[in-house]
Amino acid sequence: MKKLLTKKIVLPVFIGVLFITGSAFKNDFFEIAKQIEIFTTLFKEVNMNYVDETNPADLMDTAIKSMLQDLDPYTNFYNEQDVEASRINNTGDYTGIGASVLTLKDKLVIIEPYKGFPADKAGLKAGDEIIKVDNTVVADFSDDAGNLLQGAAGTTVNVTYVRQGKTQTATIKREAVEIHAVPHYSMIDDKTGYVVLRKFNEKASSETINAIRALKSQGAKQLVLDLRGNLGGLLNEAVNVTNIFVPQNQLVVTTKSKVDKYNKTYYTQKEPIDTEIPVVVLIDGKSASASEIVAGALQDLDRAVIVGARSFGKGLVQRPKSLVYGTQLKITISRYYTPSGRCIQSLDYWNRDELGKATRVKKENYTAFKTKRGRTVYDGGGIQPDVELGISKLSPITTAIVNENLIFDFATEYYYSHQVTDLKSFKLTDADFNEFKNFLKVNNFTFSTKTEKAFDDALLVADEEGLKKVIDGQYTTLMNALNTYKTEAINANKTQLMGLLAEEIVKRYFYREGMYSYYIDHNTEIKKGTEILKNPSTYLSYLQ
Repeated sequence: MKKLLTKKIVLPVFIGVLFITGSAFKNDFFEIAKQIEIFTTLFKEVNMNYVDETNPADLMDTAIKSMLQDLDPYTNFYNEQDVEASRINNTGDYTGIGASVLTLKDKLVIIEPYKGFPADKAGLKAGDEIIKVDNTVVADFSDDAGNLLQGAAGTTVNVTYVRQGKTQTATIKREAVEIHAVPHYSMIDDKTGYVVLRKFNEKASSETINAIRALKSQGAKQLVLDLRGNLGGLLNEAVNVTNIFVPQNQLVVTTKSKVDKYNKTYYTQKEPIDTEIPVVVLIDGKSASASEIVAGALQDLDRAVIVGARSFGKGLVQRPKSLVYGTQLKITISRYYTPSGRCIQSLDYWNRDELGKATRVKKENYTAFKTKRGRTVYDGGGIQPDVELGISKLSPITTAIVNENLIFDFATEYYYSHQVTDLKSFKLTDADFNEFKNFLKVNNFTFSTKTEKAFDDALLVADEEGLKKVIDGQYTTLMNALNTYKTEAINANKTQLMGLLAEEIVKRYFYREGMYSYYIDHNTEIKKGTEILKNPSTYLSYLQ
């Protein structure tokens, strides 16, 4: 039923445009109406006549998700709970327990309790596995069990959780929680300010402005703006953040769509805070969307030096469309272009490979553009830093370790087996790294390289062609070489892995605030950014 009602919302829009676009669109309209009718009759017949009982809501949910899956990963259907989660993400305000929580099939894992908020007050720690919320067993709950933790301010929720193999309980009193877009700002030295912008919600620009003004009052003459791990958010806030450093009426981003009303140009609307202060922007592979608009605009306008690793490459813009029964469609409506005219979208979802996967834009297909001062920049693959640091880009083996939550899990074990009381003196040792490598073995960590998968595919083809025996020896040699590489790769990525481990461990003892303080003294990207800012001629050389 949801599908039918959704389409009823869409049809009048097409009808309204029909008289403008002429006969070509009449054919499209007829095809849409035809397919809706086919689907309606099919859906009815399946539910009425299938041999076993069917659940219409589940069938429709599968149909909607399957349809949207063929478009791009950002066009999504949101149920009522999803809509609320999206609101929280955009505003930064909600009522709950004050913790980042990972929802798994049979448990809720506390990823990070926010200092001073309900979960922290109740004694919950990162790594705690919630298996029961009030009287509801998480494993038996069909929807997102994370929603069970939310509720009105002042109400309580009882949780049963497992910590280091022991089952415990806690009562948490919910309260209003504000998630800051700028969770940290401080002075790196007597002249350099450091601002972390974690997300582009409705408070992003105002919090960034407040942070910069506070730092300038403390003597900041130059800034490091950290956009690493910032997955984006509101486009207008990206424009407003850019406006902090560039004059009023400056073009920041252009959006282009097949629908005329979505073709827009976005200019800065306000007086800037400071158009002269030297700025270094840090980005990495998780800097996306609005982060890339800011980094791309400041790079195109030669207003900041970009340091780190190539950004994610999301050059698409989404807009929420309200549907019936409190549901919503977030749909990709346009592509965006930086001031120089480049679209940094890196994945092509409309020309997929034979396996149905989106293809990455190849470097040979990048197009060159010019910044305001004539520097060459490229489209098609995210924002390329002016100063690229190898350690900023996660290697394949590090990515695999992170994706399996092994950094997180090791940090949990470390926390319960080590005493750390002083942030300044904390340092991981070679013995800790050896302990981590052993942890990987105990947890049966393995990963397959693209080369390994290609060899496996080639062996299957060879078997079909009767050549398997001929190449068996060479294949074995190659696989042994690959296994040796994977063993050595962990040691080769020691610096990167140790950095990630240290950050996660520090967060356990000193919360996120402590992690940022640790960054100031130890983070490679921050050190490089500060080094560039300390030498005006070096800074300017990257912008000319």
